[in-house]
Amino acid sequence: MSRGYLGSVVRTAQTHPGDADLAAVGALLADRARTRILLALADGRALPAGVLASEAGVSRSTASAHLARLLDGGLLQVLPQGRHRYYRLAGPEVGELVEVMARVAPPAPVRSLRDGTRAHAVRTGRTCYDHLAGRLGVGLFAGLIEREWVTGGTGRHEIDTAVHDRLSGPGRDLDYRLTPVGADGLGDLGVSVPEPGADGTVPLRYCIDWSEQSHHLSGVVGRALAERLQELGWIRRLRGSRAVALSEEGRRELERRLGLQGVGGS
Repeated sequence: MSRGYLGSVVRTAQTHPGDADLAAVGALLADRARTRILLALADGRALPAGVLASEAGVSRSTASAHLARLLDGGLLQVLPQGRHRYYRLAGPEVGELVEVMARVAPPAPVRSLRDGTRAHAVRTGRTCYDHLAGRLGVGLFAGLIEREWVTGGTGRHEIDTAVHDRLSGPGRDLDYRLTPVGADGLGDLGVSVPEPGADGTVPLRYCIDWSEQSHHLSGVVGRALAERLQELGWIRRLRGSRAVALSEEGRRELERRLGLQGVGGS
């Protein structure tokens, strides 16, 4: 084998990355404290190290070491603010990673009433990075489909049909569209909707909800809807959690406007 050929192989390896290094990400997720940090940030918030240490159940010095590893691994970014440093997920793709991992992970053991209450709240309604998930998010998306504001799928996660969702490409396999009627309806609610394409519809992104195994709305429209419901006071974040609660007014209005079913108010 000639030196020229070997040199060409080395240059190619340096300029063309190899296959995805899943083991590198797996090593970051193999520690319970680091996964708790990621879950605490899965609603898109930026939190200081002290709060994340409490969420992870470790000392501040231990949390700092974990945060450094997550930063180096590209899963987090840090936002300096005066003397403080706030951490958040590096982007929505990391939020999607957390949701995908949650779909295949066994449930954590519930060892106290507090654990049980938090687990129930997260499954009832939560934020998935910047949009709504849980029974609330799934129920809203189902309502949009039932009223034909959204077309392109049933809202259910299908795995045994010709058209289904792959874990390798969540949120991309089905061509959901916001119809003109849907755009008008969300606009009347005060939701900012992108301009439609040539066919008069707006392409939508979705996630496969890990607790419900159905679809919830994500992307630009999902974020705008979540923000608007918070502005109206129809949902509110629960302190110290990514869970959200639906107000009684919100429940009534969303049942009336979108046919939301199966999610109680607070």
